[in-house]
Amino acid sequence: MLPRDGAPGPFAGGTEGELVVGKRREAQRIGVGIGMAVTDPIADMLTRIRNAIVPRHETVSIPMSKIKLEIARILREEGFIEGYETVAAGTRHAAIRIQLHYRSKEEPGISGLKRVSKPGLRVYVGKGEIPRYFGGLAGSIISTSEGVMTGHQAWRRGLGGELLCYIW
Repeated sequence: MLPRDGAPGPFAGGTEGELVVGKRREAQRIGVGIGMAVTDPIADMLTRIRNAIVPRHETVSIPMSKIKLEIARILREEGFIEGYETVAAGTRHAAIRIQLHYRSKEEPGISGLKRVSKPGLRVYVGKGEIPRYFGGLAGSIISTSEGVMTGHQAWRRGLGGELLCYIW
């Protein structure tokens, strides 16, 4: 049974309620919400970007991981976003703040995002099987043995790997 609010809890330095409030404040300070565990972090990243584009937000904050940093790097290199920066790196609440790109006031730089390989169904492609989505108008992001790269880069290097997502 949990102690009542205000009663000493099992955590040093305060009650359990105070620790939750402290974590929530730290997460809000850097722009990342805390809540339920995410089973597919890449899909969560793509959904946060998609949800930020609809109301025309300038930036979106995403919990940080190495693969998300690589995806953000590719999105910047391909011109889908203006840039990105890490916030509170080295802490438990590290985040990536992405500056979204808009071609005009009405047209975002990203028209669509689609997650392909998922935790329940991984999708791998060989070096000659890299698909061209929307007749080559969309880009693909692939995780290879040499790192995360675009489908075109993987095709040029003769590499296959896990097909993470499409972006157009």
